[in-house]
Amino acid sequence: MATLLIIIVGVASYLFGSIPSGVVIVKLVAGKDIRQVESGRTGGTNAFRAAGIWAGVGTTILDGLKGAFAVWLAKALLPADAWVHVLAGLAAILGHNYSIFILQRDEQGRLRLRGGAGGAPTVGAALALWPVSLLIIIPLGALVFYFIGYASVTTMSVPLFAALIFAYRAWNGSSPWEYVWFGILAEMILIWALRPNINRLSNGTERILGFRARHKK
Repeated sequence: MATLLIIIVGVASYLFGSIPSGVVIVKLVAGKDIRQVESGRTGGTNAFRAAGIWAGVGTTILDGLKGAFAVWLAKALLPADAWVHVLAGLAAILGHNYSIFILQRDEQGRLRLRGGAGGAPTVGAALALWPVSLLIIIPLGALVFYFIGYASVTTMSVPLFAALIFAYRAWNGSSPWEYVWFGILAEMILIWALRPNINRLSNGTERILGFRARHKK
């Protein structure tokens, strides 16, 4: 029975994550296909570029809820199994980044799954693992974005903050050590998804926003 529940949680979490919030919102708001705009990703940053701030905010919130719902489901079905809670959050991130609902061919004609970079569902999953984490991750992420100026770096900082938060809580006995692995493994997933951005960071062509962009002007 436990094995069946784990499978249900994993599949449901991936499907939660696969819901293409950005595709739907941008189409409704601006009549555009977000996959044809800028990076082609379906997350909040690209939704903002495609259809404005409220489309970006709405997409980010819905993408965050995908991660949260996945973990809440895991906690409801298997409340004592911390690894399943971690699995649920990671499956939602993978669904967001590689959505079964966005299957298309690349320039070489190969079929591939597309989606976002995973920042918002990571925040949502962390929220479900420990609600107060939202009050720490969001302000820290905002500071990273404002002063460093790269959306990609901000996205990659989210699971790092989550790992540090859960490591501290595990150290003082407030949460299981398994939750630390959520942040570590989520970081690996996000780094893989953001490889093109990392390449642009290394050669100095990544777009700068926030305080640094204003300072350069």
